[in-house]
Amino acid sequence: MNTALLVCYDGTDFCGWQIQDNGMTVQGELERAVGCAFGIRARVTGSGRTDSGVHAAGQVCNFLLPESANIPPERIADALNGHLPPAVRVLKSAAAPEDFDACRSAKKKTYRYSVYFSPREVPLLERYAARAVGMADFPRMEKCAGLLEGTHDFAAFSATGSAVKTTVRTVYSAAVLPRRSFGVKCADIEVSGNGFLYNMVRIMAGAVLDCGRGKLPAERVLAALETGNRDLLGKTMPAKGLTLLSVDYGFPLFS
Repeated sequence: MNTALLVCYDGTDFCGWQIQDNGMTVQGELERAVGCAFGIRARVTGSGRTDSGVHAAGQVCNFLLPESANIPPERIADALNGHLPPAVRVLKSAAAPEDFDACRSAKKKTYRYSVYFSPREVPLLERYAARAVGMADFPRMEKCAGLLEGTHDFAAFSATGSAVKTTVRTVYSAAVLPRRSFGVKCADIEVSGNGFLYNMVRIMAGAVLDCGRGKLPAERVLAALETGNRDLLGKTMPAKGLTLLSVDYGFPLFS
C-alpha cells in the first residue's frame, strides 16, 4: 500500500530533511519509526528537502507498506508517532494512489518566512522567526513581494553553485501579512509557487525585508531578476524563520 503522511516538525535540532551520516534528520527519524512500528525497511520520500533548522507545518511524504501490516491507513499516523521524537509528528495518514510520489507529484508548495521587529531578542519568538532591528514600511514590502510574482528566472535568488536544470520558476503569489505577537510587531512573508531553488525563499524574504527598510531599491530587485546577479541582493535570511506550510497535488490527498 502506497501510504501518504502529513508531517509537522520543529526543525531546530535537525540537520534538515535528508538522511546524512553526521546528524539527526527528519527523514531518518521517520524511516526509523517505520522500522520500529512495522518491522520493515522502507524509504520515506518527502515533497522536498528542507534545510537544517527549517520547520514544516505540512510536509508530505510517502512510503510503501506491505498489505500484511493489516492496519487501517488512518491509524498509521498513531503507530508512527509512538516511535518519533517530540519534535516530529504525523498529523494524518492515508492510502495514496499507486503512482503517487510526494516529490514528483507536487503541483504547488507554500512557504512562510516570519520576521519580528524588536531592539532585543524575544525568547517566545526567537525559535520560529528572524529578528529585525528597527521597523519596516509594510506597503513597500508588499510592493516588492508583488514584483516576484509570475514566471521568472530566479538565478539571483538561489545559493551559489546550485545544480539544477533550469532556474526558471513560477511564483503564484507572494504576500506580506502584518501581525502582532506578544505585543511585538511581526510580518509573515508567504510565497506559493510550482517549485523553489535552494535558499530561494530565504533570499526572497531578505529582499522584501530590505526593500521595506529602505536598504534595497525596487529597481535592484527587478535588475536581479533580469540579470541573475546575486550580488544585487542582500544576505540569505536565517533558516529558523522558514516554515513549509503546505503542498498541493491537485486533488485531496487527506480526507
